[in-house]
Amino acid sequence: MKSFYLTDTGMVRDHNEDSVIIVNNSEDNYLMAIADGMGGHSAGEVASSIAISYLGKHFKETFLNMSKVDAVNWMRDAVYEINNLIFQHEKDHPESKGMGTTLVMALLTKDYLLFGNVGDSSGFVMKDAKLHKVTYDHTLVNLLVSAGELTKEEANVHPKKNVLMKALGASTEVEVDIFDCDMDMDITEILLASDGLTNMLDKEQIEKVLLGEGTIDDKCLKLIQKANNRGGTDNISVAYLVRSEEGGNCDN
Repeated sequence: MKSFYLTDTGMVRDHNEDSVIIVNNSEDNYLMAIADGMGGHSAGEVASSIAISYLGKHFKETFLNMSKVDAVNWMRDAVYEINNLIFQHEKDHPESKGMGTTLVMALLTKDYLLFGNVGDSSGFVMKDAKLHKVTYDHTLVNLLVSAGELTKEEANVHPKKNVLMKALGASTEVEVDIFDCDMDMDITEILLASDGLTNMLDKEQIEKVLLGEGTIDDKCLKLIQKANNRGGTDNISVAYLVRSEEGGNCDN
């Protein structure tokens, strides 16, 4: 496996509220995650840091000898605990009230690949030299597209396209969407991205960079540079892993 992650403030924001991690454990399982914080006055930065810090520590300490079913429950329990930690922080620090974060993560073992998502950060896989989006954005416009009230083209330019319908810290009850990947197929790469990237670059533009020349470090940097060249209106984060063996196709 080869992996790399990178985060950037972008061209407009004055500080970075994203947090990113890629970590592996003694069984050579991998956790990748991006949290995109919100709330202002550094509160979003705190929320995303709570999410990523907890995930990294919890993964190292507890993610051992897990079946796929156990891993799904692990992801759900982790999201539940992170949500509680955010609300506890707000209780202890009233000035941070209203903070929250999106969260996208991927768990990779020799037997399975799972994605979890709350919010509008994205998870992708590369299969047969084509980039496929695995996760579903919890946004108002995505809901309207699903209901047939907006086309995808209309959603891309809608004035409320960034309005979230789900985030950690937004409600005491939160459910993570879990996506299961078939490891008998040909997944060669995994990419996570905050909406700071996907709002600036479409799937085809991201795919072109990943299929181009350069190391994985170079490709992460190039994605961020391209997003900044197109305006960089938000913090931009990517987590990228290239598998040494072949593996998966994805289902919700």
